[in-house]
Amino acid sequence: MVLPEPTIGDVLLSEEDIRSRLAELAADIDADYAGRDLVLLGVLKGAMMVMADLARMLAHDRVEIDWTSVSSYGDGTTSSGVIRMLKEPDLDLAGRNVLLVDDITDSGLTLSWLLDHLSSRAAASVRVFSLLRKPELVKAEVPIRYLGFDIPPDFIAGYGMDYAQRFRNLPYIATLNF
Repeated sequence: MVLPEPTIGDVLLSEEDIRSRLAELAADIDADYAGRDLVLLGVLKGAMMVMADLARMLAHDRVEIDWTSVSSYGDGTTSSGVIRMLKEPDLDLAGRNVLLVDDITDSGLTLSWLLDHLSSRAAASVRVFSLLRKPELVKAEVPIRYLGFDIPPDFIAGYGMDYAQRFRNLPYIATLNF
């Protein structure tokens, strides 16, 4: 299948917008988890940038980092609806406070599936951090405790998010023109 060749469109969120909001959310997370261990569980690959920046902004000194990976997109622009677990967390999550860190919530179906999947790990608590949410596309309500921004339903890329593995390295988030 030949994929369309996109170009970068409008910048929705600048580096400074992202950094400023992450600092606010990191302060909230530090307050909520004061004196408690915390596992940041990032959803690869999209959350790699937000996970790294968020972790560095936490003043919390009892943080561990782990990764999970699921797939519902492939190389396309819309979810296939079929969710596959590609990488299980390495850490034993039993009895742990887990913050699931995701880049974007579109339909909510993948996050909902992942939360159900993680429930078998017997974590003490599981909360959700999502940098972005597209409220117009939500099909499954997911309790997002820490939300960066609500955005329109445009296809976006940058700051870890991609189109066919491209554009992840952009330090901002922009729409793509097809």
